[in-house]
Amino acid sequence: MSTDQPVTIVGAGMSGASCAAALAAAGVAVRVLDRGRAPGGRMASPELRGRRVDVGAGYFTVRDEGFDAVVRRWQAAGLAREWTDTFGVLGADGGSRTSTGPMRWATPGGLRSLVRDVLGDIEVTTVDVDDLPDGDVVIAMPDPQAARITSVPDPVEYEAVIAVVCEFDSRTSASAALPFVDAAFVNDHPDIAFIADDGARRGDNVPVLVVHTTGDRAARHLDDPDSVVPFVTEAVTGVLGVDAPIWTHAHRWTFAKPSDQHDASHHLATVDGRLVGLAGDQWCPQGSPRVESAWRSGADLAAAIIAARR
Repeated sequence: MSTDQPVTIVGAGMSGASCAAALAAAGVAVRVLDRGRAPGGRMASPELRGRRVDVGAGYFTVRDEGFDAVVRRWQAAGLAREWTDTFGVLGADGGSRTSTGPMRWATPGGLRSLVRDVLGDIEVTTVDVDDLPDGDVVIAMPDPQAARITSVPDPVEYEAVIAVVCEFDSRTSASAALPFVDAAFVNDHPDIAFIADDGARRGDNVPVLVVHTTGDRAARHLDDPDSVVPFVTEAVTGVLGVDAPIWTHAHRWTFAKPSDQHDASHHLATVDGRLVGLAGDQWCPQGSPRVESAWRSGADLAAAIIAARR
């Protein structure tokens, strides 16, 4: 293993960004590769009709002490803010209640802005990676994608989701009679599982809802994501009692949510004389996969690589 060569990180989501930043802070040269046109991974926040919309992860929570320090810095810089600790819980029959849990955090500029902040001055090269690059490598992506590049021990399966952005003609038609505030989980519905009031989440009160499909509904439309829109529109108008949206946009996530998690925060092995590491939100021995587990996974893998290269 040569410590003169940079560590190549494949995947510029939160785990890849966290790993790259920790390595760079320790004086290790890095290069970051990603197939996307912008960093962020499943924390994507594309600009749609003149504003950023979170079409991947809907929010993040803070339990990890190290991640908390990062979040407080984001908060001080105006990059993140406390959003809500209470979500609605809707039934397919229209019944509703509320559920209180940990504080959910949101971002004025979209969750992707946090990944960019973690990366700092580290550049990301847009490229498809089909084989292991030379030198030490980190694969920071869902297991099914990582397995196309290298061996993954006991790979975790993923559930698909299609996020549908629904814009309404006014704030009134979008939220005046909503049976929830901010966001809601939808139980026992065949087509939709989660709804976020993106205007409340972003803080600009724009009449936009972001709806996540169930895995079963998404699996039927992966080849043509736009074909799911009529099912989502019917579900939203039926469950919420709102008018139909005036504009929609569908975003496919083939590997959206891990169905399980690994019992370690990362994986590091020697393959053909070089280090190969695996990181991502699925590498979380405690709790459910989430944004903070992706950050922790990348940070822990970076520490392991630094120790191994000494």
